[in-house]
Amino acid sequence: MKLKIPFYYHILLFLGLFFTFYLWDIGVNNRKLDSVFSSKYFFFNASFVLSIFIVYILNFYIFCDWFLNKKRILLYFLSIPVSLLIFAGVRYFLQEVVMFQIIGMHNYGEESRELTYYVRDNFFFGLPAVILSALSYLFWQFHSTQKQNQELLLENKKAEFQMLKSQVSPHFLFNTLNSFYSQLILKDDEMASDILVLSDLLRYVITETEKDEAILSKEIQFIQNYIHLQKKRFEDQLYLDFIIEGNYSTEKILSSALIHFVENVFKHGKPNNPDGKAVISIVIKDGFLEMSTFNYKVEGENYSSTGIGFENLTKRLEYTYKGQFVLEKITENNIFKTYLKIPLNK
Repeated sequence: MKLKIPFYYHILLFLGLFFTFYLWDIGVNNRKLDSVFSSKYFFFNASFVLSIFIVYILNFYIFCDWFLNKKRILLYFLSIPVSLLIFAGVRYFLQEVVMFQIIGMHNYGEESRELTYYVRDNFFFGLPAVILSALSYLFWQFHSTQKQNQELLLENKKAEFQMLKSQVSPHFLFNTLNSFYSQLILKDDEMASDILVLSDLLRYVITETEKDEAILSKEIQFIQNYIHLQKKRFEDQLYLDFIIEGNYSTEKILSSALIHFVENVFKHGKPNNPDGKAVISIVIKDGFLEMSTFNYKVEGENYSSTGIGFENLTKRLEYTYKGQFVLEKITENNIFKTYLKIPLNK
């Protein structure tokens, strides 16, 4: 999960650190105000805080994002010496090269600038930058997760409310459909079969979509029923390749994750055009499900975004699979393609 943190937060944090360092030096070391506010003292302290800031930002946006974000704790600890070496190099460049050219004075004495001593000494001074960066990252990660959980909870409550509104006596609906099926089974087998498919589809929508996870075989059966009814809608003038590869049975996936892409093919595509055949492909292999869709766009459709449904699905995927999923959408001329890869749960 990528953290969206305003950069000014880091700047304000270090401005506060810089002035706190000044006050601490005055109070603890009993420095006189004229020495504290001298240009030399200011330049050395500013370059020191800038060195810490650079390593803080580097660790926050690179090492923490690479390792802490993916729970690779051991690799993160192994990256700490790298951060400290970078701190020593940055500080040496700013204070012993740049500052020396400006004010003609080194911060470290000649013997103290010896490589091994300088690096060892700055491992101590650079460690707070790494610790502060990691703690800050973990704080923002916790804050973002809590916010995301609250948003998902609100979305689920809205979905439950909409579901309750739509469940106008579902038992009455199913009983009525079963009655139609019983009357038609002896007169029109095809229509009776279609009513049975519709009944199964509605039952799945009412009883299964409110769950967090769905059994993959049921989800695919739901998609097959949906496509079957779409064929009836287009009077069998449906130009669509629906492909399923791989074995599946009791694996579980995020509920209603796949139907979103299928619906978009029919909602925004031209599946009844023989020159614009659509493709829906589901491949199950190596513990992952890969779904891709291809369709020609309806003229005038805006595909810069796929709407609130796509945004909600993205949030649900991030919450459920963290960084283990791939979700892509591509618009090329009059073609729209999507790709989803998610892990399967046993």
